[in-house]
Formats: sequence, C-alpha cells, structure tokens
Amino acid sequence: MPDDMSDSEKATHLLASLRRRRQEMLRVLARFVRAESPTDSKPAVDRFGRMVASEWRKLGAGVKVLRQRRQGDHLRVTWPAQTSRDRQILVLGHLDTVYGLGTLRRMPYRVAHGRAFGPGTFDMKGGLVIALFAVEALARADWRPPRPIVFLWTSDEETGSATSRALIEREARRSAAVLVLEPASGLDGRVKTQRKAVGTAELTVTGRAAHAGINPEEGVNAIHELALQIGRIAGLNDSKRGITVSPTLVEGGTRSNVIPATARAIFDLRAQRASDMRTLERSLRTLRPILPEAQLTVRGGFSRPPLERRSSAALFARARELSNSIGRALDEASTGGGSDGSFTAALGVPTLDGLGAVGEGAHGANENVLVDALPERAALLARLLATL
Repeated sequence: MPDDMSDSEKATHLLASLRRRRQEMLRVLARFVRAESPTDSKPAVDRFGRMVASEWRKLGAGVKVLRQRRQGDHLRVTWPAQTSRDRQILVLGHLDTVYGLGTLRRMPYRVAHGRAFGPGTFDMKGGLVIALFAVEALARADWRPPRPIVFLWTSDEETGSATSRALIEREARRSAAVLVLEPASGLDGRVKTQRKAVGTAELTVTGRAAHAGINPEEGVNAIHELALQIGRIAGLNDSKRGITVSPTLVEGGTRSNVIPATARAIFDLRAQRASDMRTLERSLRTLRPILPEAQLTVRGGFSRPPLERRSSAALFARARELSNSIGRALDEASTGGGSDGSFTAALGVPTLDGLGAVGEGAHGANENVLVDALPERAALLARLLATL
C-alpha cells in the first residue's frame, strides 16, 4: 500500500481487497464450522485448534500451542509490529462451541439468501475467520501495525473459562487495548460496550423431617423456608440498575407425606456495575432464617465481572470513526451475557467487545452470519489493528 495514500484511501483499498476475498472467507468458514468443537470434547477442540493454527502459520504468524490436560489446548498467535512499542494489542476469541458432536447431521453448514448457516457460525467461528483475513489483508498491503498483536484463542469460554482466565488476565496486563471477537449485537452490527456481571448462587435450607399427618408441628419445613427466602430475594431485583436475581432451579422433599428436611434453589445473578455485584453478594451471604430452627447455607457468587462502558468508550469512539471511513455507521449495545472481555475490563484495560460476525441465532438451530458483513468486519478489525 503506497505511503502517500490518505487514511480514507487506505480504508477503501482494504475493504475492496477483502470483498474480493469473500468467497475464500466462506470456504474457510465452511471448513471451520464442519470441524465440530464442543467444549466438552478435548480431541475435537484440539483437532479444530490444529486447523486454525495451520491457517495462521500459512500467513507467517507465530503460533504457540498452550497444552491443557483435560480441556482443549489454547492457541497464542503473534503478529509482529512495525516498531517495538512495549504494550501489545490483545485480540480474544474462542475455539469451542455449545453444540455437541453430531449436530452437523441435523444442522449442516449451508449458504442461502446471503447468510451462512451452521453450528458455531455466529458464536464464534465467523469471528475467527474475520481475524485471519484482517491480518492477511494487512500483510498483502504490507501494512505493519504499530504494536505487536497477540491473538488468544481459548478452548473453554462457553463453560466459564476455568483454564483460560489466568492466561487472559496475564496477557491483558501487557496490553494497551483488548478487542473481543464475540458476535455483534443485532443485524446492524452493533459492538458491545457494556456487559453485565454474571454469576450463580445456591441457597440450601436445612430443616427437620416429620410425619406430615401425625406430627407436622415437630418438623421444620425446608420447602416453606425456601419459598419465604425466594420471596425475600425477589426484593433484590432492580431493573433500573440492571440487577436481576432469578431462581432457575428449585428442588426439595422426599415423599408427599414427609415434612421436607432439605430444599435448595439455584439463582442466576446479573449486575451492571461492579459495586452492585459486590452489594448483591453481601446481601445473599447475610440472609437469615425466617422459620424457627431452619438453617441456611449460601454458596457461589459472581464468576464474571461486568464490562462497564467506561472501559470501552474511547475504543468505541475510535472504532466508529474507522467504520465511518469505510462507509458503515457503527452503533453500540449493552447485553446481559458475559464474555472473556469482562475479565480484561475488570483489570482496567480498555476493552471493546462484539467486533466479530454479524448475524443471529447464537446457540440455536438457526444460527447464521451475514455473508456481506464478513469483509466489512475484517476491514474494521484490520484498521483498528493498524492504528491503535
């Protein structure tokens, strides 16, 4: 790419070159989607990881396989910088999907009506393809980014990132910014500037069994206590602040004629702000029994912090400016779901999420991506990598 090109000319050139590569992007996407990679199958995730690693090696990228004993292996891909700036740019994505082996038989990869359908197209193999072709476009244009780029492709995002969180946080501490290739929000391709904190809490009630007909008064009804506590916990919800505490599983009792001695409930926890997350956890842990002699035990809490907008505002402004330069308006969205970007934002590292594929139907039978948006998203990512 000639040095005397203006920024707008460079942007136009990048987008045009990527549009010419659209069919190749689809061929790679088809291969990626047909390589099923459910989180709970290490052999399958590792097979897919080897496929992804091979594509990056073709570009001349550095690839390191981070071996895991039980989980799929993670990949750390590096792309050199034009200069030797200390702080890198971290790009996050994941290899795993929620779809079990054999899903392709009932949900095959196909392209129809301007969309590519199949398990994992949207969440998030489309994002992996976007990253690959963004870097290829920069390489073809001989446009080295100003900072070293680290692409971290993990194997367990869909189940909470238990083996990858420490790795993600270590890389984030070395980074000037984090770009997350989770799917965009909506068919207009909004990036995600806010995510709620996510957690799970378990409330167990211990009472005392008794005959429900002969001496119920001698028992302590654990289900009754649990019902009272669920009503009390409902008062912690605050829609205006983005706080939700939702009972999602309830169980208790043994027989219809026995006062139940135990009962438990699982609660899904969401909070928009870190301060609300901590307050909610304290409220749950200070619950006290309502019925005499009942006992409560609370376990769990938040597993992902929130991505607050202050962590993404500056990056979003830059992304919107760059998107405008290729003739595409870019807006922002908030979501209740978590991602690995929540971990990096919690460390104070600027983080922008939802830069991946545009489509819909994540985790569902109709999951798909918009074909024409693939080169556009790759162009946006390439521009971010080349200018941050």
